[in-house]
Amino acid sequence: MSTDISTAFVKQFEQEVHLAYQRMGSKLRGTVRNANNVKGSSTTFQKIGKGVAATKSTHGIVPVMNLDHTAVECSLQDFYAGDWVDRLDEMKIAHDERAVIASAGAYALGRKTDELIIDALASADVMGNTMVIEDNNTGMSIDKLLEAFELLGAAEVPDDAQRFCIVGYKQWAQLLKIPEFASADYVGADALPFKGTQAKEWLGTTFMPHSGLPVASDIRSCFWYHKTAIGHAAGADVATDITWHGDRAAHFVNNMMSQGAALVDITGVAIIKCDETPD
Repeated sequence: MSTDISTAFVKQFEQEVHLAYQRMGSKLRGTVRNANNVKGSSTTFQKIGKGVAATKSTHGIVPVMNLDHTAVECSLQDFYAGDWVDRLDEMKIAHDERAVIASAGAYALGRKTDELIIDALASADVMGNTMVIEDNNTGMSIDKLLEAFELLGAAEVPDDAQRFCIVGYKQWAQLLKIPEFASADYVGADALPFKGTQAKEWLGTTFMPHSGLPVASDIRSCFWYHKTAIGHAAGADVATDITWHGDRAAHFVNNMMSQGAALVDITGVAIIKCDETPD
């Protein structure tokens, strides 16, 4: 077999990986601030303080808000997800091995993207965030949700349809048992779980389940946050490299990306801890 790889084959494979990453990979990338095409090993997200309005006298000087500006650094890391595609094996299988490898690589990179974002959210707990609802040996409940809602409001987190709440699947099942959350009688049919995905709107927030949230000693941490509280940076988005190895009679398919995430504003994250002790 020639060591040359068809350009059309490579382009098609790269397109399949990219589309699979967009369709099936990260669930959380669209819920946070994004900086793309970053040059270098890091970038910064700006945290802007609150302004205060004031009066002025006739012909007087307009008061200056003197907003605080804080630069939050976000470091990028390189990630790879590769596998072998044996030339003769491809002739013996009925399925499209290329599509399988593309999907697997996209899933792996997508999970890594979400892991970076979740780690940034979890860092709020380590940094002493005061908006923490303790587990109190109970699972997810309406009382915990309303307490978190109250804390976000007291912190003046914008209620502008850019709030998100991610919970574990056990907490999602518990939420679906709460009439105020699940019933169309309370939230309206248009805000029930979106077609084709497990997500819904409630209290001006998009709720969704996620399997990758941290758990320690049977205590699951769930996060209610504003989009601007977390920054995600991409220096190199998902890319694919395919090389032929004659000594293995196989192609090596390598999917890779360079990304990072950082906590920008700790006041925009509420943490809801839920007991997951087996029944």
